[in-house]
Amino acid sequence: MKILVDTNILISALLFPKSKPAKALLYVSQYHEMILCDRNIYELRDVLKRKAPDSLPDADVLLAELSYELIPAVYNAQKLIRDAKDQPILNAAIIADVDVILTGDKDFLSLDLEHPKCLTVSQFFEEEGVED
Repeated sequence: MKILVDTNILISALLFPKSKPAKALLYVSQYHEMILCDRNIYELRDVLKRKAPDSLPDADVLLAELSYELIPAVYNAQKLIRDAKDQPILNAAIIADVDVILTGDKDFLSLDLEHPKCLTVSQFFEEEGVED
């Protein structure tokens, strides 16, 4: 399965290494094809610069150690999601034919999409049959 990991999962995994998002990140990297969007990486660095600047080197190490496909954000005028900052990520996920967007973002989770499915970590683990 191709799984796009959203920014909030990356941030949670980085700042809380024993958390469910951290476990999910490792699980996805081990058992699925992890996808990251360049916009997610930009957002990750931007949030860390503002809220946890000491974690920036750790983010670089994490991104260097993970195995993932990097896809470009896709900008267009069509609006499918409330938060305009999320639209390029959603567009990229659709074009890359991602199966799942793993996220905690309510804007993604409120979408009524069959493909890609937008799942929380708990929903993803439930679908995978993995205890979270």
